[in-house]
Amino acid sequence: MTFLSRNWPILLLLAIWQLGVSLSGLNSIVLPAPLPVLMDMLGNPGLYAVNTLQTLWTAFAGLLIGSALGVLVACLAYASRFLAGVLTPFGLIFSSVPVVALIPIIARILGYGSTTVIAIVAIAAFFPTFVFVGKGLQQLPRGADDLMRVLGAGRLKRFSRLVLPSAVPDMMIALRLIVPESVLAAILAEYLMGRSGLGYVFAQATSRFAMERAFGVSLVVTLTAVLCFFLAHRAERAVKARWS
Repeated sequence: MTFLSRNWPILLLLAIWQLGVSLSGLNSIVLPAPLPVLMDMLGNPGLYAVNTLQTLWTAFAGLLIGSALGVLVACLAYASRFLAGVLTPFGLIFSSVPVVALIPIIARILGYGSTTVIAIVAIAAFFPTFVFVGKGLQQLPRGADDLMRVLGAGRLKRFSRLVLPSAVPDMMIALRLIVPESVLAAILAEYLMGRSGLGYVFAQATSRFAMERAFGVSLVVTLTAVLCFFLAHRAERAVKARWS
């Protein structure tokens, strides 16, 4: 398989991009050509690599915290009708608030830095996990709970051996949805009040009208989000195949 046959979609997009720049006559501040963007990316690999790793680290940390809290709260809501009546409406109402609206409030409390970025990502990851895991906990195989009761299994054993495993497929659906969202939430928080990461680099580039770098960061962000979604999708399929 030749280079052209393997990479023709990318080459076609670059050609369309260059054609659009040439025909539109727009200034490079508005729409830079692909070659300067690629040259900036190739000329500053350390800048892109370090800040990409920083963004991925904060996104992963926030994802881990938010999803763990989502699973915990969903389990508490399942275990207690009182907690379910309190937590479920609160979670659904709070999830309707845009994450960007919470950034100034959290920045006031936690300051401007990686801690706030992680907190924003954790909030973005919490609600989908809470909703999907809560739904999965209610979808037990028909008759399975009665069978375990007959066999003498206690409540804790039924929960750990039956209820929680039944929620794993829904947990993986939530993971597939929140992995790319966590990356984008981290970048948004870095853009607004971060001190490092791809969002911060993008903010600095646009403020200095360095559009080649801004477009380079946009390409890296897009590729990173797509790659994260692909990996999460593969993990979901593998787990569903194991659980089916």
